[in-house]
Amino acid sequence: MKIALPNKGRLYEPCIQLFERAGLRAIDAGMRRLFAKTPDSEVDILFARAQDIPEYVQDGAADMGVTGYDLIMETRANVEVLLDLKFGVAELVLAVPSASKIKAAGDLRGKRVATEFPNLASQFFKEKGIDVKIVEVSGAAEMTPYVGIAEAIVDLTSSGTTLAVNRLTIVERILSTSARLIANKESMKQNRKKIEEIRTALESVIQAEGKRYIMMNLPKEALKKVKEVMPGLAGPTVMDVVASTPTVAVHAVVDEEDVFTIINELKRVGAKDILVVPIERMVR
Repeated sequence: MKIALPNKGRLYEPCIQLFERAGLRAIDAGMRRLFAKTPDSEVDILFARAQDIPEYVQDGAADMGVTGYDLIMETRANVEVLLDLKFGVAELVLAVPSASKIKAAGDLRGKRVATEFPNLASQFFKEKGIDVKIVEVSGAAEMTPYVGIAEAIVDLTSSGTTLAVNRLTIVERILSTSARLIANKESMKQNRKKIEEIRTALESVIQAEGKRYIMMNLPKEALKKVKEVMPGLAGPTVMDVVASTPTVAVHAVVDEEDVFTIINELKRVGAKDILVVPIERMVR
């Protein structure tokens, strides 16, 4: 089983971290290595450019892969999209110089639009019935309006900082994107069990993000109050504790952002010996 992962760029680090937490770390993978083993003898990693991965997976050079949704759509790859990995979040946008008189996509009729995404850009304007000239570039699209190459650009933005620095204003948002786990359709038929194991491992890490495991002891009579403190709690684990007074141990999963408030409320209703621990993985 070969999994194609980005070899550099904005998807590389979070992808490597995700696979490590899922138990599929790349063994002896230097920056110039094309292949790496994993702790699972059945799974190898292939490092490639993110923009090449959709076609690698489509053509069977890799059974699975991680790449951006924008690249899947741009290459029109015939692959199975298995999971949104929740990182590499960005938007594909249409932008023009802030001083431009162009205020809407329709104002670009007959004009030039520079982009690294010619298929997505062409589809966007075609659906709107706007005739433009698509100028394909390999990078730095944001400079093209200032060197006479185009009047507008279609490019990715995550925070909008690069656009602002280059005095560009978003006219329309075209596509929301993030990293996705994909699979070859034939591999899905032949190795569905293994592919599902890998998908589940990655999903369990994602589901654990922003969650904490709380354990506490409290008087049995206070159990109802604890459930009121955590109204969103779905089925806490409750166990009897051998003590001089009726006592129970309660274990529950809560959102990390609620921990501070919840602990204070738990103490108020009588909870003691409160422990909060991180969660590495959650398998549902």
